[in-house]
Amino acid sequence: MTEVTVIVPTYNERDNVAELVARTAAALDGRDAEILFVDDSTDDTALEIERVAADAPLPVRVIHRDDNIGGLGGAVVAGLRAAASDLCIVMDGDLQHPPELVPALLERHEEGGADVVAASRYVGGGDTSGLGTAVRFGVSRAATWLTRAMFPIRLARSTDPMTGFFLVDRAKLDLGALRPQGFKILLEILARTDLRIAEVPMEFGERRHGTSKASLRQGATFVAHLARLRFGKMSLFALIGVIGAVANLGIMWLLTAAGVPYVWAAIIGAEVTILGNFVLQERFVFADMRTDARSLGIRFFTSFGFNNVEAALRIPVMALMVESWHISSVLATGLSLIVAFFARFLFHSLVVYAPSRRAQTGAAGAEPKPDTAAIRVIRAIDAEAMRPGEL
Repeated sequence: MTEVTVIVPTYNERDNVAELVARTAAALDGRDAEILFVDDSTDDTALEIERVAADAPLPVRVIHRDDNIGGLGGAVVAGLRAAASDLCIVMDGDLQHPPELVPALLERHEEGGADVVAASRYVGGGDTSGLGTAVRFGVSRAATWLTRAMFPIRLARSTDPMTGFFLVDRAKLDLGALRPQGFKILLEILARTDLRIAEVPMEFGERRHGTSKASLRQGATFVAHLARLRFGKMSLFALIGVIGAVANLGIMWLLTAAGVPYVWAAIIGAEVTILGNFVLQERFVFADMRTDARSLGIRFFTSFGFNNVEAALRIPVMALMVESWHISSVLATGLSLIVAFFARFLFHSLVVYAPSRRAQTGAAGAEPKPDTAAIRVIRAIDAEAMRPGEL
């Protein structure tokens, strides 16, 4: 059986094929390996792959798909199904993923303790200069933070769940359970499974040929797919936020109707809803994370402090909208609450309910936690949230 299969999904990457094959073959010298291209191109990339394969120092195959179901993620799943090896490495065809890093992925997997080894731009020694502009870097980081916030437990050991360069043991995957949409296939794998992940640093290269596949449409696909994967937790957080926002607006309306200045009414409404939201979030949203998080008192004061800082920033903005745009204070408050929602969710998932240092250091050698009825219920709810086709 082939030792390793390198899966390369391509879309109009003709000019990169020869160099990619040469560099990958050099990196895999001495190993029983193959390169499998899964091609969705509208140009002659598939013909170029066949031409290069004729003289390649290792087996090179190509699967051309006329219907690119699932986008790039679907191409990767098709490659996983057709691979000659259970040990698969996925990498892009644009040479921004350096083939010279393949041995490091294999060596880390051989050390044991990991079913997935990801090449990360954000772990120590990684580099993101290949992203180019500050805007692209900012978008990439924001997407990573949002993703980790929505899966704070499953992605706790992943600094770069958006990377497209990773090794995975196909034998540990249920390919039928994957429902890829767009180009973030590693996120799909990590969110729907309990695979153990390790990382190696990657210097993200600059694009040589072709054009980036990132677009507004791809961004919308990513957001929609993220919602499918973790619809439960964020939607419940949003529901509690809506309840708090309605309560906030109701308190403001009552107080302003009673003659209280709208700024003071906003402050009182914010404090009441901050307390109420914390109680509801503890009970319904982050209950599965409380065991490993810091103490209740620390969680409360961290949450209370952040929300008050957020309110201290939000209320002046609300006042500026009232004075500058001449809109009602209630409408201005509603608009500012929508913007603040995402910041609150990120902070609570990644900071307030983050595993404590004690829980992180003791996890490796700790005894298994008791399998109580409450834990089984939480596990069942999480399994239901992960079920394919949630929407």
